[in-house]
Amino acid sequence: MPADVYEGETHTVTDSTHAKKAARADGEALGVAVVGAGYWGPNLVRNFQASPAFRLRWLCDLDVDRARKVLGGYSTVGATSDYAAVLADPTVDAVAVATPAGTHLDVALAAVRAGKHVLVEKPLAATYADGAQLVAEAADRGLTLMCDHTYCYTPAVAGIRELVRSGELGDIHFVDSVRINLGLVQKDIDVMWDLAPHDLSILDFILPEHVEPVAVAAHGADPIGAGRACVAYLTLQLNTGAIAHVHVNWLSPTKVRTTMVGGSKRTLVWDDLNPAQRLAVFDRGVDLAAPQDIGDSERREMLISYRSGDMVAPALKEKEALGSMVEEFAGAINEGRAPLTDGRAGLRVLDILEAASRSLEFRGAVVGLRAGH
Repeated sequence: MPADVYEGETHTVTDSTHAKKAARADGEALGVAVVGAGYWGPNLVRNFQASPAFRLRWLCDLDVDRARKVLGGYSTVGATSDYAAVLADPTVDAVAVATPAGTHLDVALAAVRAGKHVLVEKPLAATYADGAQLVAEAADRGLTLMCDHTYCYTPAVAGIRELVRSGELGDIHFVDSVRINLGLVQKDIDVMWDLAPHDLSILDFILPEHVEPVAVAAHGADPIGAGRACVAYLTLQLNTGAIAHVHVNWLSPTKVRTTMVGGSKRTLVWDDLNPAQRLAVFDRGVDLAAPQDIGDSERREMLISYRSGDMVAPALKEKEALGSMVEEFAGAINEGRAPLTDGRAGLRVLDILEAASRSLEFRGAVVGLRAGH
């Protein structure tokens, strides 16, 4: 995201009376403010305005003219550069943060301390420590903290999660993700921090509750001399003995967005660039029969057989991911529950990214992840 979306001083407004921010009365829309009118902010503005669960009150950006341009000439939504005034507005129940990652802690923490529910664009924060502070303070105040892991709200990823968690694929053996394109080389982050958060958030979202990454090894290269990795490979060890692999690349002449989830029963392939058949489930794979007792003095053999069954392409209902994400944010606030991609989900992604960065420094060393979040 461009670094000029929102920079500068962040004013903190505290509210010592909020043990828990109550939702509006039944049927009454939640007041929301969007902070940041740069790359992602306009998308949030559009979806909040389209949602009956919210009423957009403010668009805040240091460049007020840019905010006014996003809103349009006939909008009744306020445009301002005064963040403190936004937080002081009692009609604002929630704040959506669409600013550079380096400002997420200050901007989001000010909103939490003002008693507002908070939605934060990925990544949750610039560091794990910052994210942990934000999660802790939101929890202490009984406020909803949600990370905008947008891909998790696409019909395809929702379908993958259902197939994986229902046991349709069986035990997970491997996950392989490729996200490559001839992309914009970022000035402040490497390709891993730019692209891998998408795949890591998807992995966190689809895995069964008892399956989680425990360590990561990362390899990267900077063949063009950009000063940061432009190509990277992450290999994650899962606690079940399975493996997950993520390939991200700014230098590919072709764009590829695929994920393969291999299970003991079936294997799923997601091609995000193929609208005619985004998901395909293959009843094909390798079966390992139980060891056969040949005799007390003879070796036990394992029998391998190859399964070649049908391929099924599940039907998906097309729906904008951000619309579903906004619905989930409203549902979590009104029902007093954790959203599907809560602050802890954002923390788990940050944990992997920081460990992967350490692994890059030590040329692919395996780095353990934190236990529990």
